[in-house]
Amino acid sequence: MASYTIEEGFLALPDKPSEVYTRTTRPAKSIQSKARLVFIHGFSDHSNAQDDLFIPLAEKGIIVYSFDQRGWGRSVKKAADKGKTGTTDQVMNDITYFIKNHVFARQEEAHLPVFIMGHSMGGQETLTYAAIGPRDVVNRIRGFMAEAPWIALHPSTQPWKLTVVLGRMASKLMPHYHMVNELDANLLSRDPDVNDGYVKDPLCHNTGTLEGLAGMLDRALALNEHKNLVPEGVGEGGKTR
Repeated sequence: MASYTIEEGFLALPDKPSEVYTRTTRPAKSIQSKARLVFIHGFSDHSNAQDDLFIPLAEKGIIVYSFDQRGWGRSVKKAADKGKTGTTDQVMNDITYFIKNHVFARQEEAHLPVFIMGHSMGGQETLTYAAIGPRDVVNRIRGFMAEAPWIALHPSTQPWKLTVVLGRMASKLMPHYHMVNELDANLLSRDPDVNDGYVKDPLCHNTGTLEGLAGMLDRALALNEHKNLVPEGVGEGGKTR
């Protein structure tokens, strides 16, 4: 008998017809649920690429809620949608809407604590959400976990300042202009099979928009320069660490 179940669907967003793909990985009924985890994926990633994490967590009694963010994974319906994440406000609003309408809405699970975890770009978004997200939601989150959060680029990959300035200007004029930013798959894992799987995954399209890329750079800068700080008292035990 399987030790977990997977529920898939789509969540309609307020700006219809926009919708995002959702996946819930649950413990089998024979396993007592202990907590809920909202997972935020990274750049050029998606919910169904996380089984090595989601399934072991479910087997330990953790319900994992995830969604493919705008512009990524199965939330992309046409080529023009790729990387079309919107502004930082849009990204934060989507996370809030998902939590309120897909996680908190499960009244039968209301007794279970909720945690948020993000990887890479998702880790950046998790920290940003803890810092500036709506307090009525943030105060109900037991803890925030950021795995390898993108808060700065390695010096060897830093773009020229002029490039950043021009890019921000261009993002105002052509927000949905596509740019391909290929990640070095060899740096993703020590397992070559995992890296090869990423390269061959059609849902990992490495395509961003000027607006989305500018938003990522701005969020990273705000975190790195301590403009967005996770306030004391956020998370488990009321202490930030």
